[in-house]
Amino acid sequence: MTSAPAPETAADSLLVLAAREGDRASFGMLYARYARMVHGILLARVPASDVDDLVQDVFLRALPRLCDLRDAARFGPWIAAITRNRANDYYRQTRAVAAVTESLPEDEAELPASNTAPDAQAAIILAFVRSLPDAYRETLILRLVEGMTGPEIAARTGLTPGSVRVNLHRGMQQLREKLNQASSSGAMGHDSCGSKNSGAQEKDLLRRRNEP
Repeated sequence: MTSAPAPETAADSLLVLAAREGDRASFGMLYARYARMVHGILLARVPASDVDDLVQDVFLRALPRLCDLRDAARFGPWIAAITRNRANDYYRQTRAVAAVTESLPEDEAELPASNTAPDAQAAIILAFVRSLPDAYRETLILRLVEGMTGPEIAARTGLTPGSVRVNLHRGMQQLREKLNQASSSGAMGHDSCGSKNSGAQEKDLLRRRNEP
């Protein structure tokens, strides 16, 4: 039933054990494997402009704490927890009271005046995603922005495949409702084509906005 993640977690164990012994190349491989997940978890919680720096910070915090990881095969869920804690620290440090569930007007106000229309639209979509419940928004961003598959999300975060499927399904339902409401009010600037292909369009917008 869950045979696919086994080789990956076994590989994680070997990399973690080697990294504990000072093998920086092994830690670099862990970074390459989990950077997208860390990026997605942060993007679900903090301003996009600060995400890249925080990704680096998460791994810098994780390196000296590898000895605290009891089960080397659980590196993914462990660094996911560190990432969420780092996002919480970010808001404590910056004293942003309305941290995680920022309202749409506040998010729009943060956009640079030089943003192009697609960038502004992607920012609004991202704001809608970030207004969803924690589990939904994190899983959606890992899927839509970071391009991770459902099984990959489950393997990396430690969630069950069933939970990932539920989060994606319910999250997409809620996101579509918000997008349809925004489209009806003209906030998204959509034409009269309808929302049949909106999922692919919003996915493409979000990905392009977060590409380096």
